[in-house]
Amino acid sequence: MLNLPMTSLQGSTAEADAYQHIHTAIRLGEYPAGMRLKPEDIATQIGTSRMPVREALRRLETEGLVTIRPNRGVVVAGLDMEAMREVFEMRAVLEGLAVRLAVPHLTPAVLRDLEEQLARMDNLAERTPDWTGSHRAFHEYLCGIARQPRLLRQIASLNSLVEPYMRDWIKASGRPGAREHHQTLIDALRSGDPEHSEIVMRRHVLATVDDLARYFSVPTQGASA
Repeated sequence: MLNLPMTSLQGSTAEADAYQHIHTAIRLGEYPAGMRLKPEDIATQIGTSRMPVREALRRLETEGLVTIRPNRGVVVAGLDMEAMREVFEMRAVLEGLAVRLAVPHLTPAVLRDLEEQLARMDNLAERTPDWTGSHRAFHEYLCGIARQPRLLRQIASLNSLVEPYMRDWIKASGRPGAREHHQTLIDALRSGDPEHSEIVMRRHVLATVDDLARYFSVPTQGASA
């Protein structure tokens, strides 16, 4: 067994804790786009030194969640509508691929799990933060059935970029018809047709960005639902 120095283990844990704290705060909208993040303040909040926080911020920059400006500090990155559409187009392709690859691994038990997750979403008010989290969990569970961990990590990373906007949208307007859309997706999977399932998922994801564009009242162009 490899014995790492205790200081190395502690540093790694501190960085992971700082990363998780900042990542979660951005996803939940607690650190909104444009907010300046001060490593010393975050370090005080979570009881660590500034170095692990700085390392965590560098990692978050590679994921597109923050922008590090030389001599000007760190700010939470935001998305304009063009960038958001790009993210959703990428999601549509990757989640469509994941669903297509998932079909051969479907079992009656997995389909029951999906129905149960959908029922749990039904029991949550759409305007609550819990609904948005459950919605993301449903999508990532479904994509995870493909057994492609690298693909799932890419999907999760894209979801983190748009989750704050999804939360604002859902909180303000709810999501009429969401239940029917997800049931249609499960029905496509139950058909056992990989290509059809991929098409249904792509349409579902792209329809969301069009709804978001209408909510934020920003003209869009490019892909259609």
